[in-house]
Parts: sequence; structure tokens; C-alpha cells
Amino acid sequence: MKIGNFTIDDKSPVFIIAELSANHNGSLDNALATIKAAKRAGADCIKLQTYTADTITLDSDKEDFVIKGTIWDGKKLHTLYQEAYTPWEWHEQIYRVAKEEGLICFSSPFDKTAVDLLESLNSPAYKIASFEITDIPLIEYVASKGKPVIISTGIARQEDIELALDACHRMGNYDVALLKCTSSYPAPIEEANMCMVKDLAERYNVISGLSDHTMGSTVPVVATVFGAKIIEKHFIIDRAIGGPDASFSMNEEEFTAMVKAVREAEKASGIIDYNLTEKQAKGRDFSRSLYIAEDIKAGELFTEKNLRSVRPGFGLHPKYYNQLLGKKQQSI
Repeated sequence: MKIGNFTIDDKSPVFIIAELSANHNGSLDNALATIKAAKRAGADCIKLQTYTADTITLDSDKEDFVIKGTIWDGKKLHTLYQEAYTPWEWHEQIYRVAKEEGLICFSSPFDKTAVDLLESLNSPAYKIASFEITDIPLIEYVASKGKPVIISTGIARQEDIELALDACHRMGNYDVALLKCTSSYPAPIEEANMCMVKDLAERYNVISGLSDHTMGSTVPVVATVFGAKIIEKHFIIDRAIGGPDASFSMNEEEFTAMVKAVREAEKASGIIDYNLTEKQAKGRDFSRSLYIAEDIKAGELFTEKNLRSVRPGFGLHPKYYNQLLGKKQQSI
């Protein structure tokens, strides 16, 4: 998979996405400042969400359209999305500033008109949000554009994942990645289930990764160890500016620390290799080997007292110890 100038495969670094979402809190200046902060924090990409309140839901007071059991409890869906959306007239400038900063920029569209807008900006990839994994017509339209498609699986059953993948494949698009996600805000760490990152990759033969709503860096680091090649985290310049997503978003200092931890986890994970590096081989000098521990005369027998396995490792290998016990000194 290639997004912009970044190739994502088994040998590539983790592709780290800073999710802008609603963290501009209605200010274009905040949005542009967030892009620059994401670059400083070490992100590879800034991601938007492209919708309006009217393209994502209905302006209805009915109970179905009132949020329950989340940090937005009691708020109408239409009201929330009216507060959270990124104005479409900002997109061109956001894409331009991201490019100037050396960041890849793409978005999650929530209807066909959003896809059309993003196509006009030559968006290099598309993200299907967790709650849209069941919107097969939208996924088909996105996949038909021939760009990489990254799909979050936060509310998905196995059947939903398979239907979404089939939708992409019907459009001739096999350039698909799946992200493990827990669709709670914030998400409990005990529900992260990071072993799924590896299973998604192996079960569906795709690049896999993480879209994370937990607090802190622990889950992204564990995801990296399980083979995640994409990590997405909500990013805000300062939680004090407020906004619908502020409480579960990382600030610049936290995001910087996460990037550092992920990069260190990549290095620590390494490769399967039983050969020793030059430094590791030198360490064998301090391993065990056989030494005569007492003065003995020719013809005396080796015993547990006069023949010992000790450090350093310049003598005979300890595997010969039992063979030598009871033998005469000159028979070595």
C-alpha cells in the first residue's frame, strides 16, 4: 500500500496518523496550527473528517437521534455534528498547508458528495470510520476511486468486515487495510484486545493497524509489537480549547512521547534471527567455559573440585564437563 510518498508494508515504519477530527473547535486558525503541531510531534499524516450535520444524520428530536451512554449523553446527533464538522471550504487550505509541512493529508468521507469533494483535492487515500463499516454503498463508491482504503472495525462483527472487504473487491480495489478499534470515548484499556491486530492481518491477508481511543501510549506500543503498520490517534494542540473530542485526544507533548515510544517499540521488536551481532558475539567472552580450578599433576583424575565451569568463555565448552570427570589429565 502506498499513500502519497509513504509505502506501507511489512518492512516499513509504522504510518502514524494524527486525527484532527473536531479538534479545531470551529476555528480554521486552530486547524492550521494543529497541522503544524502534528508535524513537530512526529506524525506522518493529518486526517480529517468530511461531512456536514445534514449529510451524516437527520435533524430530528426523536429518541433514536439523541445520544445515550457516551460523553455526549443527551445531545442530539445533529447538534453534535453541527459543532464538530470541518467546514468544506477549509479543506483546500488544510490540504495545502499539510503538504507545505511535509504531511500527507486525507479524510474520512461520510457520503458520496464528500468523496467527490475529496476527489477534487486529489486525496491520496480514504478512511472508512468505524460506524460507517456497514454502509456498503459508501464503501463501494470510495473503493471505486482506486485509492487505498483504510477501514476501522470498531463496531464490526466478522460478517461486517467480510462484507466491507467484498465491497472493495467488487470494485476491483484490493488496496485495503483494517484497523482494530474500540468505539468508546475514551476506550477502556482492558477492551483494546491488541492480539486482534495480528489476527486481522493473517485472517484477511491485509495490512492491519490501530485506531486508538484509549488514554496514553501503552496501546499503540502494544499494537506495534503485534505488527500494526498504521496507528491513528486523535490529536489536539491544547485540550483547553475544548470541543467534542478534546477529552480523549493527545496534546503535542503526549503525541510526541507516543511517537517516540512507537519508534522504540519498532526497533525493539526486530526480526527473527538466531545469528549474533558483532556486539552480541563479543558478549560470549563472558559466558561459561571449563577451567582447571586447582593445580593437578599429570595422571590425576578430573573431579568436581578441580574442574569447574566458570566465567569467562575462553576455555573448553561446558558440554564436555561430564565426559571429562574421572578422566586423567593427560587424556584431554
